[in-house]
Amino acid sequence: MTAANAPRDRYNAVWIIFFILGLGTLLPWNFFMTATMYFTSRLKNGEHNLTANVTVAIDNRNVFESKFNNVMTLCAMVPLLIFTCLNSFIHQSLFGLAGMLPASYTTPIMSGQGLAGTFAAFSMICALASGSALQDSAFGYFITACVVILLAIVSYFALPKMEFFQYYSESNGSRSSSDEENKMDLLKPEGHAEKRPVLSLTDEESRPAVSVFGIFKQIWVMALSVCFVFTITIGVFPAVTVDVKTTVVEEGNGWNTYFIPVSCFLLFNLMDWAGRSLTAVCMWPGKDSIWLPILVIARLVFVPLFMLCNVQPRHYLPMVFSHDAWYIVFMILFSFSNGYLASLCMCFGPKKVSQHEAETAGAIMAFFLSLGLAVGAALSFAFRAMI
Repeated sequence: MTAANAPRDRYNAVWIIFFILGLGTLLPWNFFMTATMYFTSRLKNGEHNLTANVTVAIDNRNVFESKFNNVMTLCAMVPLLIFTCLNSFIHQSLFGLAGMLPASYTTPIMSGQGLAGTFAAFSMICALASGSALQDSAFGYFITACVVILLAIVSYFALPKMEFFQYYSESNGSRSSSDEENKMDLLKPEGHAEKRPVLSLTDEESRPAVSVFGIFKQIWVMALSVCFVFTITIGVFPAVTVDVKTTVVEEGNGWNTYFIPVSCFLLFNLMDWAGRSLTAVCMWPGKDSIWLPILVIARLVFVPLFMLCNVQPRHYLPMVFSHDAWYIVFMILFSFSNGYLASLCMCFGPKKVSQHEAETAGAIMAFFLSLGLAVGAALSFAFRAMI
């Protein structure tokens, strides 16, 4: 059996399942980001008249109260750490599964994640337009996220039953490799019944040669590229971009209310989704092209560009791009390049190694994606402080 005998993905069911799984991994996170106004109101201090009484209250606070607050802070951080680790495992496992399939099946994951941000941003704008209470809006966000998570779980259990997925998972993608096809052609006289034991033996013999470091040496350009893409993205979005103020303020036009939800969140997620989805029909530059890392590094220019926009308050840097149009143009290029380049890297990574190493390569790529998010989040404080 060769690649020509591979079953078809009937009704694109496997593609759709990976799209739903991608949507389910990021929609809850995007809703938490979208509900910032709700959390701000919930965590706001009820005392508005901050006077010297605050100092007195702090001085009078006893040791037990201080310890209680510290313990409660730790208790709050432990679940966050646990679920962050669990999400990292899910993320890496998902891209590992996609790595066993043809390269086009990484695209639905990235596209689903892009749609998650778009849907969350659109929901926030609808909530603002309808004048819904913050509590009602947040409740709607979280209920929707729960429904999508449930749908993703059902889809995941349906995935192993798909003939298309079974074909690639059982052979670990080796049937689509020309080298493996040549080996199988040599085994043809032995009959179909004896092929599986031989393939199993081949897999067993090849396992010692598979090492994480060995795979990383083959995909390090793609791994570092996707890490750098998300480091730059999270470094300025939303920490810097959300503080940009509009200069087009007219009485009663409402643009001041919708400027950040539309120009920052909705525009970013729409163009990011467009960039991710474009890789389904276009994959330029190629996986071995020098232009890919060059374009990734070139995104560094967006850091000073956004910092020189009308970010308020500002203390050190001058304001160069004050008009809203500059900010919108930068956001379009910034978000589209993020989605397109990140999706390219995630698609190319598992395809730079042997087929039996593709799953591990996908997990490594997902790890460096998460690393980029973490590094970007840490740098965002420094970028904002520099302004």
